[in-house]
Formats: sequence, structure tokens, C-alpha cells
Amino acid sequence: MTGVAADCDVVIAGAGLVGLALAPALADAGLSVALVDHSAVALPDPPPAGEDWDTRIYAISPGSAAFLRAEGAWQGLPPDRVAPVEAMRVEGDAGARLDFSAYELGERALAWIVEERALRAALVPLVHAAGVAVHAPCTFESLSFSQDAATLRLDGGASLTARLVVGADGVRSWVRGAAAIAAPTKPYGQTAVVANFACERAHRGHARQWFLRDGGILAWLPLPGRRISMVWSAPEARARELLALAPEALAAEVAAEGRHVLGALACITRAAGFPLQLVKPKAVTAHRLALVGDAAHGVHPLAGQGVNLGFGDAEALAAILRERGSLADPGAPILLDRYARRRAGPVLAMQTVTDGLARLFGSTTPWIRSLRNTGMAAVDRFPPARRLLAQSALR
Repeated sequence: MTGVAADCDVVIAGAGLVGLALAPALADAGLSVALVDHSAVALPDPPPAGEDWDTRIYAISPGSAAFLRAEGAWQGLPPDRVAPVEAMRVEGDAGARLDFSAYELGERALAWIVEERALRAALVPLVHAAGVAVHAPCTFESLSFSQDAATLRLDGGASLTARLVVGADGVRSWVRGAAAIAAPTKPYGQTAVVANFACERAHRGHARQWFLRDGGILAWLPLPGRRISMVWSAPEARARELLALAPEALAAEVAAEGRHVLGALACITRAAGFPLQLVKPKAVTAHRLALVGDAAHGVHPLAGQGVNLGFGDAEALAAILRERGSLADPGAPILLDRYARRRAGPVLAMQTVTDGLARLFGSTTPWIRSLRNTGMAAVDRFPPARRLLAQSALR
């Protein structure tokens, strides 16, 4: 496509899960959409030999599942690759615990555990079926703005001109930087170590989370069958130790830290590590620009809400542009302001809760340790507070 200029209503830069979900939603809103990414927008490759499960696992909230169902993506997920979280137990580092039940909340599940590979395989066909113009793989060269449009220049001399550019290109967003939007980051001093395991005992649809004495957070999420996905947000030195372990030693360490509640564990994927940080951009909109997903916010994974916030961004932006009425311009300031206001509350609330809990349980001060466990136990004894805490994550 060298030297070709293409005009459309919206350019989405980034074809992660949020960008893939947003593209057909905007096309269904009557907009012409282009999707660009560094990698090909295609069905995922088969898993490596001997690894049938993806280490990239997401806890999809009922609210996000409803959005994906409305798009037609949820129906495309293989039922045998999706596991409901029917209950969850959170344990403090001094005996306190907090229990959540889907039955108590009137829900089929607190969340649905789905592999990244399965979600991508369900979303990619929708992008093509919606008539989205896909430009990938390509490299972003520059982004410029005029009064009426934005122009994204790609490698080889190609360019895309649109009335709105959406940055959906992740926590280190090139689009955000090209638009000169500052994004202060606050490292947690932790690395998320992820891996999947086969279990000796059935998990019965229960998720578990432990706040550990060293400030780390260990989470087990149910996969189909006798399998779990682990996310261990560990202090950096501890994370390096875990990542250096042989599979058998890692499985033994994870089982021991989880008090052997599921018996012996066996690794079924290799472990991977991801540094953790809080990211709070100064703005999520600018002239002819909107940010979604991790480009708009980065949160600690202890609540598993990062991708759900991103799907919430996509759903909100698509709804606002669908309801624009006689206002033809999708990049109009009034629409972008409406998007920023609609997402400010949910994002701030989730960042405040996850950041606060991560730092509260990261402290080794004795009186803080006592206070946090007392507070957790108190919430567990007061069902209305427990339900209120869970409801925000569900939606």
C-alpha cells in the first residue's frame, strides 16, 4: 500500500483485545473504521508443542461478557475453554478472609476465565465481517493533527486520515506519546509471574487469592477440568527466583504457598513474568484523539480488572458514537468530553481500590498488618459491604 492515502471516520491504532472489540462496535455504529497494528490481524497461531493452554488468561466480568455477547464474540468461544468462577476466597496474611459467592449475588458466575488465544479467535472474524479496513503489519511513523482530521503516517509512505484516532496500543502507547499526553507511572516493585497447572484435586469453580507476608499476592483462577491459572505478584527478587525454578520446583513452591488446598500441582505451561506499575495518563482524550484500554489506564492485576476496564472503554465509546444523532463528526469535542466523563468514575474507583490494597498489603509494619486483617474480617461479616465490593467488579 505504498504511497496510498486512505480516508475514514475512525482509525484504531492497536489490535489487542480491546482494539479488536472496538472496531466492529464502531462499524456497527455506522462509521467507516480502519484498524492498524504492528502485527498481523489474524487468527492466533496454534500453541507450542506440549502446551495446550495459553499463559495469557483473563477473568472476564459479567458486564464484559454481555458486551462481547452483544457483538457476537462470546458465542464464538469454545465452551470447553471457558471456566466460570462461582466463588472466591481472599485470605489476608494473618488469618483474615473474605468470601464471595456468585449465588449470593444472583449471578451465574463472578467472572469467566478465558484464554487470550480464544478471545482473539472469536474477535478477529468479527473485524473482517464488519468491513473494517485492516492495515497490518505496519509501523507507525508519525501522528499529526489539523482542525478537521488526524493523519497517521505508516512505514513505506502510506497514511491514514480520519476524524478520530483511537489509541488502543497498550500500556506503553506510542499514540499517547505522539499526542504528547503525559502518563506518570508508579512502579510497584513487583513482577507478575504467570503459569498454568494441573491439580490433584478439583477446584469446583473456586478462585483463591492470598496476600502474603512479603507483600506479594498469589491468585489461583479455575480453568476447565482440574487445572488452574496462577498469577503471583511477587517482589522483584522473589519473582526472579520463581522464574529461575525448574517446572517441578515451581509447581511445588506454588502448591506450598497455596497451602496444598488443591493437592499436588504440575506445570502445564512455562512461567512468564511481567513488571507491574500504576499508569495514570493526564488525560484520555485530546483533539481528535481518544485512549482506550491499557493506553488509558494501568492497574494492579490483583482484582483481574485490567481488560474489563478496557472493554468498558470500548463499550462506552461505541455507545456514545452510536448515539451521536445528527452530529456526523465522531471526533467532535462534545463527544470526546462525554466519553472522558463517562469513564472517569469507574477507572478512578478501580485504580483507587487496587492501588490501595496493593500498597496496604505491601506494608510490613505490624500495626498496619493487624489493621488490614481486622478490616478484611469485618467486611466479610457484613454481607451488604461484601456485595457492594463485588458488584463494582461484576459490572
